[in-house]
Amino acid sequence: MSRTVLFPVPPSVVLDYLADPAHRAEWQSSLARVEDVAGPVGVGQTWTDVTVPGLRPRMRTTALVPGERWSETGTWRGLEADLTLEVAPAPGEASIVSAQLALRGRGPVGLLARALEVVAPAAVRSDLRRAARILGERPPPAPGVGDGRVG
Repeated sequence: MSRTVLFPVPPSVVLDYLADPAHRAEWQSSLARVEDVAGPVGVGQTWTDVTVPGLRPRMRTTALVPGERWSETGTWRGLEADLTLEVAPAPGEASIVSAQLALRGRGPVGLLARALEVVAPAAVRSDLRRAARILGERPPPAPGVGDGRVG
């Protein structure tokens, strides 16, 4: 699946926000909180998403190109999910975020992965729209903030 969402802020601000697990529960509707964050924001950082239903997938950042791309992989009981966010500049200090999601699993978990593929695109788009609203309501960052230096 691939979905795009317009953000009213520059690409570096978008990825600084989305790549930091500290912000996830604010914009991701399925999360109650994030725990066990290990490492700085960047490739190799890990954390646990604690979902509203109580599931606890282990997450890992697999790619980060400041202002351009961020990827994560989540695993939970044989289910794997890869999410990549590509960010491109748009007119007027805005950004276009494109999300690609892939789900995998074997046996009964494979059936769950296929079922989630039906509902996940709408959930991802909704979460990204929420993030865009949150960032759009914030005052512009101070000079040097949101300049692509994630952290």
